[in-house]
Amino acid sequence: MAIKDLLVHLDSGARAAERLELAIGLARRHGARLTGLFAESAVLGQSLVGRRSPEAMAQAAQAARETFEARAAAAGVPPRWWPIEPGEFAVVVGATVQCCRYVDVAVFGQQHGDDAPVPDGLVERVIAECGRPVVVVPSVGHYAAVARRVLVAWPGSRESARALHDALPLLEGAKEVLVLSLQLPQADVAGGLPPLDVADHLRAHGVNATYDRTILGDLASADVVLNRASDDGADLTVIGAYGLQAGGLRKRADTTRAILETMTTPVLLST
Repeated sequence: MAIKDLLVHLDSGARAAERLELAIGLARRHGARLTGLFAESAVLGQSLVGRRSPEAMAQAAQAARETFEARAAAAGVPPRWWPIEPGEFAVVVGATVQCCRYVDVAVFGQQHGDDAPVPDGLVERVIAECGRPVVVVPSVGHYAAVARRVLVAWPGSRESARALHDALPLLEGAKEVLVLSLQLPQADVAGGLPPLDVADHLRAHGVNATYDRTILGDLASADVVLNRASDDGADLTVIGAYGLQAGGLRKRADTTRAILETMTTPVLLST
């Protein structure tokens, strides 16, 4: 899959400019169109009483649009503007999820510690329901260029296979790719299988990946992956959402939520 249609979620928060810069960099590298999706909530926090004025919301949307179109024009990136009508949490989340299904990759910001006026849990719902890869940008740090040094978390799950495939256009242009195989102690190996090799699969796509494996011990799988990404100086981590750790859906959801709360690099997640 070539990346030709990108989307970046924008709001009036302080970190919107950071993820816009990252998205513009990706769009330029892949010759892609970039859609600015402005989505905020009309209510303040979880309160159903405190509401923002229509004038304030209109001003925020207009300011975001002017910045988006000016930055895209300066970078030579074809822009498209999609504003979502501000409303209740469920309405904004549902509309955002729908919009993300009509692009190749969506770029969002980490909500942990962010006070932007968007629904809590928006990013997690988008990842779980949109059916597209989502790049989440941390709430601290500068990440103008990504996908030069990539770490791929590989437990061999369905979700990790999907994430690997979705990330191929980025991996093909990376300088370094590390596939970190996550294995449980004394894991059962299915008999009768041929010699499966994920690095060999990547070489078929022209990606010269390094393979390493780690046995999961006392540390949670999310901590193992994020610590390794930080130690290796990765600028993008590729993870299959809800498929990084064995166990029931609740346990796997907790692992994905931990990544979204403690991420140390931009992360591409797929389901």
